[in-house]
This record gives sequence, structure tokens and C-alpha cells, in this order.
Amino acid sequence: MMPALRLFALVFALGCAATAAQAQGYSTAARQVIERARAASGGAGWYQIRGWHETAIQGGVRYETWIDPIRYGLRIESRGAAGLHVQGFNGAGEWRILPSGAATGAADAATLAQVRNAAFFGGAFYFYPGRYDARGRYLKVAKIGDRAFDVLEVTPFGGSPRELWFDRRTRLLGRIVDRTGPWPVVVELSDYRRVGPVLVPFRKSIDDAEPAGSRDRVVETLVFTTADRSIFSLPRPTNAAQDAQREAVSTTPAPPAKPVRRLD
Repeated sequence: MMPALRLFALVFALGCAATAAQAQGYSTAARQVIERARAASGGAGWYQIRGWHETAIQGGVRYETWIDPIRYGLRIESRGAAGLHVQGFNGAGEWRILPSGAATGAADAATLAQVRNAAFFGGAFYFYPGRYDARGRYLKVAKIGDRAFDVLEVTPFGGSPRELWFDRRTRLLGRIVDRTGPWPVVVELSDYRRVGPVLVPFRKSIDDAEPAGSRDRVVETLVFTTADRSIFSLPRPTNAAQDAQREAVSTTPAPPAKPVRRLD
């Protein structure tokens, strides 16, 4: 390769790398904190995860959650007194199946931000800064008692910002704070356990300033398994009338065949 062309290729490659880094939207300081946290909780093991399936209990209600960390995907099933409630997100649309069996959904920005955030932060998508479009910036060092935290603000594309508090001693995520409402909602993460190649919190204490006080969400089981993409989309509705008609046609005896006249 001629020297001029070689120089051009080098400049072009460096320019592409810089553009990609800028497109990811994380400041240098924020990326350094995330890289240290990822290393402390499993390092390259995070890139082995192809699916997330979790069962948990919160306030006496059982939850079952599926997350797709390769492409946006979220499905949450909860069983309360009224019955089964299902909420899903396939990366484009949000949908629900109510305990009555009725299907509904929403396309407003607030609802889509809620489900995007649930998938992004629930599946630790911030550990994949090159995979998802998000912005992240370093805010400050904060202290609670004898613990010090590196505090980042991370906003997934189409979502809303959350503060991520990483413990400066363990490098693990200790708190997630939502300041978008009338008062902060604080989630304390603890009871880290190793599942496969990574460390994940099995207890989340949620304080949303309600009179009932803090409540815990306790993970019972967690496996990293790939889920069928169809579970993240609303099942196609079936036409009961057409189904009944097909059933009637299939069970109605065929009329007797008419005799055929011979022409010879």
C-alpha cells in the first residue's frame, strides 16, 4: 500500500472508532466506572449471557420475568388475588393481558420508557455500552455512613434517567435511584450471589416514600437461558367464530356422492 493510502486508512479507522465511541454516549469517566463494575461482577462472563429468566416474590405476589439481553425483550407475569397479569415489550411496542383475559397495550412515551427501563436496568444492559444506545455521565462521589459510591446517571434511548451508585470498595452496584417523579424512588441492591459466570443481587429493597415503607423483592431462582422471541410479543388474536366454523365443517358428514351415469 502506498504511504499516502496507508495514512488515509489509519486516519479513517481512527475516525470510525471515535465516532462509534461518541455514538455510545458514555463519558470516559462513566465508562471507566462501568468497566470496573463489570470486571468485579464477572468480566467477560456477561457476554456469555443470552437470556434471563427470574422468579421472585414481592409483597406476597409472585413474579416471573424473562429478559432478552441480545435484543430488547421483556415479559413479566405476576399472580395476584385477581389472577394472572402479563406485561411484555418486544423492543417496539408494549402490551398487557389482564387477569380478565382482555388484551391491551399503550404506545405513549411514558409507558414505553417504563418498559424500556425495566428491561435495560433489570437485565444490566449498562454493562453492554456498545450494544445499546444510551447516555451515561459521571455525577459525583457520594457517601452513606462509611460507604462511598461512584454515582453515574444513565439514560437508555427512549427511556428515562436513573442514578447508578457503584460501591467504591466492592465495585458492585449498590443503589438505583429514580428522580423523575415527585420524590426519589430508591432501590438498594444486596445479597450478591454467583449465577453461572456472573454475580447478581438476589435482594432489592424498594423505598418509594409510601407510608408502608421499604419493601423487598427477593429473587428465588435465576437462570440464564435463551427464550423464544415470540414470548415478548402479544399473541395473535384468534377469531372464535372462524374457529367454530372450521370445527363445524370438519365434523359435518359429507353428502352422499351422486351416482355416475355410464355413457357406454
